[in-house]
Amino acid sequence: MLLDRYLSDAIEIDVDCIADGKRVMIGGIMEHVEQAGVHSGDSACCLPPHSLASHVERELRRQSEQMARALKVVGLMNVQFAIQKDTVYVLEVNPRASRTVPFVSKATGLPLAMIAARCMAGRSLAEQRVEEVTPTYFSVKEAVFPFNRFPGVDTILGPEMKSTGEVMGVGETFGEAFVKSQIAAGVKLPQGGRAFISVRDGDKLAAVQVARDLVELGFSLLATRGTAAVLRSHGIALAEVNKVAEGRPHIVDMIKNGEVSFIVNTTEATRTSHSDSKAIRTTALARRVTYYTTVAGAKAACAGMKHMDHLEPYRLQDLHARLRQSAAEAVATS
Repeated sequence: MLLDRYLSDAIEIDVDCIADGKRVMIGGIMEHVEQAGVHSGDSACCLPPHSLASHVERELRRQSEQMARALKVVGLMNVQFAIQKDTVYVLEVNPRASRTVPFVSKATGLPLAMIAARCMAGRSLAEQRVEEVTPTYFSVKEAVFPFNRFPGVDTILGPEMKSTGEVMGVGETFGEAFVKSQIAAGVKLPQGGRAFISVRDGDKLAAVQVARDLVELGFSLLATRGTAAVLRSHGIALAEVNKVAEGRPHIVDMIKNGEVSFIVNTTEATRTSHSDSKAIRTTALARRVTYYTTVAGAKAACAGMKHMDHLEPYRLQDLHARLRQSAAEAVATS
């Protein structure tokens, strides 16, 4: 018998670590951008975490190390956690390499697969002289989707994995790293125009900050009736627009006419809501309008768009050299 329940408003975390049978080294702690409920392969993630409290990070390390020792892991291990109001839940533990290993290796400069293989061949972590690396910059992994090859497909993200590839962005801030990951994934973030917001009841308060960020970035706002009422109650100016079911002129007509440049759309589980929002998503895809189907993704996009005017390219070799220098200085100081 399987008993489960949904963790609403939970942050998902991936932890990659290496064990040699005695010692455990954390390879990387990655905070997902999208909330728990979106498949880990479809969610963007950030290393190091951009919003976790330090005591939560310590707890993630403690639990990962305990599980690696209890399972007698020699080599790589991946743990997926969910954090809801500072309570840590273990979703799954995999005593093997995960899809995040190449990303963590590039972000930290540590060849995790090689280190783990040597542990499996009998060489301890101490013999290999490797230590955990915590970057001073942010790296964001973003999923790449094949939606533009399948006209009419629903682009909403959920527990089933839909992505077919991954890209990475690096920056001095989370926003800079995120916007670079979006550009690499083929997402064209606009620099103004009309932004449309229509979110389910549970996301309406969270959408207030997204709306404020969009106004600050120079967008004018459109919203459907329920979302508009909440945003207006928080002093945000906008224009109201019909849902498809409410008759024309409606939001899909405006998207087709090129009157919308950015879309934030989350949906309830009802048939009517899903049908309305699907029409928005499929039209946005066909017209190549930038859209986000989670509020967390929209927040990250707003943080990223603030860096559009001053993006700097970085060489991984230079970043890794910076980490080695910081580690050497820390050893010298101690």
